[in-house]
Parts: sequence; C-alpha cells; structure tokens
Amino acid sequence: MVRLPLTDAEVERGQRLGALLRRARGARSMLDTALDARVSPETLRKIESGRVATPAFPTIAAIADVLGLSLDEVWAEINRPDGGFQRPAPVRTVGARSGS
Repeated sequence: MVRLPLTDAEVERGQRLGALLRRARGARSMLDTALDARVSPETLRKIESGRVATPAFPTIAAIADVLGLSLDEVWAEINRPDGGFQRPAPVRTVGARSGS
C-alpha cells in the first residue's frame, strides 16, 4: 500500500497535536504516559515531535484518556487556526435550561 504525501494542513495538525499532548503531559514522564496508554514510548515520542502527523484514532484516544483530555478538546485544539492551546468552554446541549 502506497501512502500519499501529507498535505501542509495535515502536517500542521500533526504538529499542533504533538504540542497539545506535550503541554497536557506536563511534568509526567513520557515513559509513564506511554505505558499507561498502552502505546510504545517511541510512538508517543514520534507523535509529540510531529513525526507521525496522522496517528491512528485508538492511539490518540488512549493517550488523551490518560492525559485527561476529551476527544472534543483534542479535535478543537488541533483545528484551531492559530494552534493555541485553550480548553474549550463546556458545550451546552439544545434544550438545556439554566438554573432559573
């Protein structure tokens, strides 16, 4: 199977994903994070460095879970035009009532 070259947008999203995961990991070791997510430390290193710009969904889901990130947060952050890290505001569901 031949992989098509990544687009510039895919490369940028991969870099933003890596930066997000590094920031979310904070002082926690890469080894502990990888082992808790059941991925290899090398895989996590490649994702954090942007070398793997389009990692598999289950891999990202596992890492996000270990880091306490929702997949909605990950998606919102990697698709921000400026790539800045910012926890999104809670989503209000249709029909939700405020405390009145």
